[in-house]
Amino acid sequence: MKVEFFRHNIGQEEINKVAEVLSSIFLTTGDVVQEFEEKFSKYIKCKHSIGVTSCTAAMYLSLLAHNIGPGDEVITTPMSFIATANSILHTGAKPVFVDVESETGNINEELIEPAITDKTKAILPVHLYGQMCDIKKIKNIAAKYGLLVVEDAAHCIEGEREGIKPAQLSDTACFSFYATKNITSGEGGAISTNNEKIANKLRQLRLHGMTKGAAERYTKKYQHYDMELLGWKFNMDNIQAGLLLNQLYLIEKQLKRREQIWKMYEEAFSEVTGVDYPKILPNSRSARHLFTIWLDPKKRNEIIFKLQDQRIGVAVNFRPIHLMKYYRKNFGYKKGVFPLAEKIGASTITLPLYPKLTDEEVEYVIRVVKRAIS
Repeated sequence: MKVEFFRHNIGQEEINKVAEVLSSIFLTTGDVVQEFEEKFSKYIKCKHSIGVTSCTAAMYLSLLAHNIGPGDEVITTPMSFIATANSILHTGAKPVFVDVESETGNINEELIEPAITDKTKAILPVHLYGQMCDIKKIKNIAAKYGLLVVEDAAHCIEGEREGIKPAQLSDTACFSFYATKNITSGEGGAISTNNEKIANKLRQLRLHGMTKGAAERYTKKYQHYDMELLGWKFNMDNIQAGLLLNQLYLIEKQLKRREQIWKMYEEAFSEVTGVDYPKILPNSRSARHLFTIWLDPKKRNEIIFKLQDQRIGVAVNFRPIHLMKYYRKNFGYKKGVFPLAEKIGASTITLPLYPKLTDEEVEYVIRVVKRAIS
């Protein structure tokens, strides 16, 4: 049996919508993007969403919109994809890492306050695997020191903690629609915020800093544009939005299937010696984006190869950012500075988790994992 690491959920409805867009005159940012932004905002339960080209762009523009730049520091986690820290570097600011929780892999909120300096301007937490951080606690710390909060919610569209969703307490929340995400347009992202002024600024920053987009200039009576800000070319197009729209309607149904698969994995591995996995905390609803197991670091790579030999697709989410060559070279990081993040990075294997997995395929993955670690 072959079990791919991921299979997307794009079906005929999505294909039909893209065909409709392709048959229209307007392919770039237009009415379909606006429709998606409005419906995404309704789902997230916040006032504004801005479609962009990636979550990386979303984080970068969020920081830029709040004037984060050279000389500033942003506190974040080393247990994430490199995009999180890279988005900080692209502004000219410095990422300041703190270690993570042992149960979830999320940033340890207790370590944030000791890391704050006069240069700290923002906190950028990551909702790892779909489990939200304690955003209430993070917001309270930020309010105490006058700091910005930007959420990396790339894994966490459906997530909640104590009834709070991403973007409801923070300044902005950033989402990913990358190929393996719970809803996908191949590439793509969004920024959600309740701040109208920042939302308007973000709309300009995603499109060169212009006052009028192409839809405003060419689908109505012509309007001249100006450039008020130095922006970028990060705007979502109608094709991407067309792919995403129907997936929003299915998001809760797809989450239920991922929950079923997650519980099959949990039940299978809960009594297996040498296997651990991130916990979903009380009063939380995880987006169930990734199911990763934590094994003996000395055996991890060998087990990856055994699973691949049995035609099971796997991934490593994630190698700690601070141990990447660029960060070691430019910031002097060494092993041992963030031991929990390093332990997770050395022990983790991400297993297949997506709605199209059959029970038979899940059971096959479980059997092969058990054999591989025995």
